[in-house]
This record gives sequence, structure tokens and C-alpha cells, in this order.
Amino acid sequence: MSPITGWSIPAGMDELLMSANERVRLDVMRRVERGEITMAIAAELMRVSPRQAKRIRKRFKALRDAGLVHQLRGRVGNHRLPEELRQRIVKRHQERYADFGPTFACEKLAQDGLTVSPNTLANILKERGLFEPRRRRKRHRSRRERRSSFGMMVQMDGSHHDWFEGRAKWCVLMVMIDDATNRTYARFYRAETTEAAFDVFGRWSKHNGVPRSVYVDRHSIYRDEDHPERPTQFGRAMKELNVELILAHSPQSSALPTFFDVGFLL
Repeated sequence: MSPITGWSIPAGMDELLMSANERVRLDVMRRVERGEITMAIAAELMRVSPRQAKRIRKRFKALRDAGLVHQLRGRVGNHRLPEELRQRIVKRHQERYADFGPTFACEKLAQDGLTVSPNTLANILKERGLFEPRRRRKRHRSRRERRSSFGMMVQMDGSHHDWFEGRAKWCVLMVMIDDATNRTYARFYRAETTEAAFDVFGRWSKHNGVPRSVYVDRHSIYRDEDHPERPTQFGRAMKELNVELILAHSPQSSALPTFFDVGFLL
């Protein structure tokens, strides 16, 4: 059984390998089945359209857990380009068009007799670690709306303070707050470390389920300022769990409500 998700395979059942995204869909479909959420909220949690959510629900009813596993698991896609062609595309792209955007590069490749779509080109380059998306101009920040359902986003932050008023050393209060409901979990730690972040996230997930996204500040636990393209240990773990890691724009995020506003007791 996973210490975070709590999922396990009952005795006597064949093992069913599922990706993190498929496990999310399984949890959502079970919540729909129990009447806890509507299909509209289920579609939002799974990040799919309402129509696709209905198709997922239909497969789940017919095949149960197995209906959520991708049918091409372990097989090459029907529309995948031949490997020899993919290698020729990469070679020509790196020789002549490495500094071009995907769309312009595809236009030039087509002139060389190598027809490929921008999305396919980007995916081929990503597989080989050759794709670097261009940074977009920052937009003016505006107040966002809260998430519509529990578990869609959890805000996570640490507060350094003399919590014991001199009777003990300073410590940090690690806090997790559900964005939709303000449900809160907090725990004291000696310092705001990667281990503390993992521990408070695991404790939250054990009781409330793994959230779809986590909103954090730009602490070194969550972002390597010297190498922003490299995920931290915490970032890699969130990626494996299919949890979106959202970094605040400022080093010390002011988006979290003050601790005394949320009304929890220690």
C-alpha cells in the first residue's frame, strides 16, 4: 500500500499497472459512483472535457478499473513516425534550425522534404532532451478565482516565528490549506526543509487524498534558482504523483491567508 495514496491491490486480483493520471481518474470515478461529486466537477478534476469525462465514465462502468488503463500501453502508436525518419528530422533540425521555433522549423523542414507537425517535432525533441520552450512575456497579475472543488489545489507554506515566546527555539509551522474550502492542516518542524515538506504533504494526503496541484512560494525546496530548468527533489516527486506544482511569483508568497484567519487550533 502506498503511504501517500493508500491504494492497494486486493488479494486474489491480478496486478493492474496504472499511471499516476490513471490513478487520479480511478479516484474521481469512485467519488462519482459514491455520489460525492458531479460529472462536471469530475471533468475538471481529470482535466478533460465533459464529453470525454462521460466516455471515461462509460468505460469504467463496463470494465471497472481496467477500463481506465490506456489501450496503447506498451505498444507503439499507430501514427508514430518511423524511427529512421525521426532521426533524419532531428539531424536536420539540429544542423540548420535549432534556433527556430517549432512552427517555423517545420516550414523549413518541409522544404527539405521532411514533413512533420509542430507538436510532433516538439515531442521528438523533448524525448531527446533538445527542446527548450521559449519564455513568454509576463502578463499583469490579477486576482484569480478560487478552485471550485476540494482537492483541486492546496496552498502550502511555512511560517518562521517565535511560536513558544522564548520558552523554546524558533521553529517553523508548515501549513496546508485547501483552496476551495479552507480546510487546514498544520504541524511544527525545526526548520523548513525538504523532509518537512514531504512529511506534511504525506500527512495531508493520507487523510484527504493527493491534491491535483500544490501552490508554493519560491523556496529552494521547490525551485532551484541557479538551475530553474531542473526540478528539485520535491518537484520530481510531485511530477511522479501527477501533481501540478505552482510557484508563486514572489519569493515569499502573500497569497496564503493569515494563520489566524483560517481558524485552526493547535
